[in-house]
Amino acid sequence: MNNQEKMTEYWKKNLRFLAILLSIWFLVSYGFGILFVDALNTIKIGGFKLGFWFAQQGSIYVFVALIFVYVNWMNKLDKEYDVHED
Repeated sequence: MNNQEKMTEYWKKNLRFLAILLSIWFLVSYGFGILFVDALNTIKIGGFKLGFWFAQQGSIYVFVALIFVYVNWMNKLDKEYDVHED
């Protein structure tokens, strides 16, 4: 595999990671916070309705967690394709 093919494959994996993480983020923020809020509000955690919690705080926590997951995945991908910075 030449360098151009290797970088193309690297970029495709990067885009796949982004698609997965953005899909999760969309599901949590839009799906859990708006579309499924009535169903989730039947569940209470700590006295708060779960749909309300996702709309107000849960999607933010998930977004921050997704950032750390993306950094971890990209560090591994960079080392796999030998494009890391150390």
